[in-house]
Amino acid sequence: MSAYDWLNAYEWLHPTPAEHVGWDVDVLYGSWPRHHIDVGFAEVRARLARSPVAGALALSTRGPLFDDEAGNAETLRDLADCPELLPVGTVDVRDAMTAEARLDELTAAGVRFLRLFTVEQVAEPGFPGYRRVVSLALDRGMVLLHDGDPRRFGPPLAGRGADVIFLDLHAYLLADFLLLAQEEPGFRATTRMLSGPDSIERVVDSVGPRHLVFGSRTPFMDISPQTLRLRYADISDDDRAAIATKNVEELLV
Repeated sequence: MSAYDWLNAYEWLHPTPAEHVGWDVDVLYGSWPRHHIDVGFAEVRARLARSPVAGALALSTRGPLFDDEAGNAETLRDLADCPELLPVGTVDVRDAMTAEARLDELTAAGVRFLRLFTVEQVAEPGFPGYRRVVSLALDRGMVLLHDGDPRRFGPPLAGRGADVIFLDLHAYLLADFLLLAQEEPGFRATTRMLSGPDSIERVVDSVGPRHLVFGSRTPFMDISPQTLRLRYADISDDDRAAIATKNVEELLV
């Protein structure tokens, strides 16, 4: 058997419809010092085009790292002619006095998603600036893409009818997230760090598939482990489709 035959002997190397993802909610482009890479917009689009991911929620890293107003403008400009990408806005929670103007600009542009970078901007759940930004965003009906530990940021967001997607839920924290999600229909998490052998199944069995969405953190993480994990999860095809596509589409209405 040749090397080529051995390569093709593994069926899982070939993407199947079970790996199709309608929306990846965790995509960035631009520089990110911690990762020591600078992947521009064109390269990120090319990576997505080579993957089973059809669409994504994306933003320029200029917003969280340097200037929220300029970053939002760059995101809107770059994504204007990209039907497979939807823009995500951001605000600097360290400068909450300007947050209202930034959020008005985003809502006027039709942006539905606001990404909070509390780790990079060193914001705690009890900080006045964080609380003001969250209140202004929820008043405008925006969906929060939230970094950080959901055990710390989940309780202050509970009881407010908030739609929140936690981007950094680790498998070790899953039980606490499930307790929150049992009482918060708008709380969701991404699949990115649910690396436990049964993490996706636990969410589906405990609180239902509506509490999960697909997120890869492209280009700083490889997409394929995420799509394969979802492909081989022991869940129904309908549940898989909800996580990969339909749950995000419901937030777009």
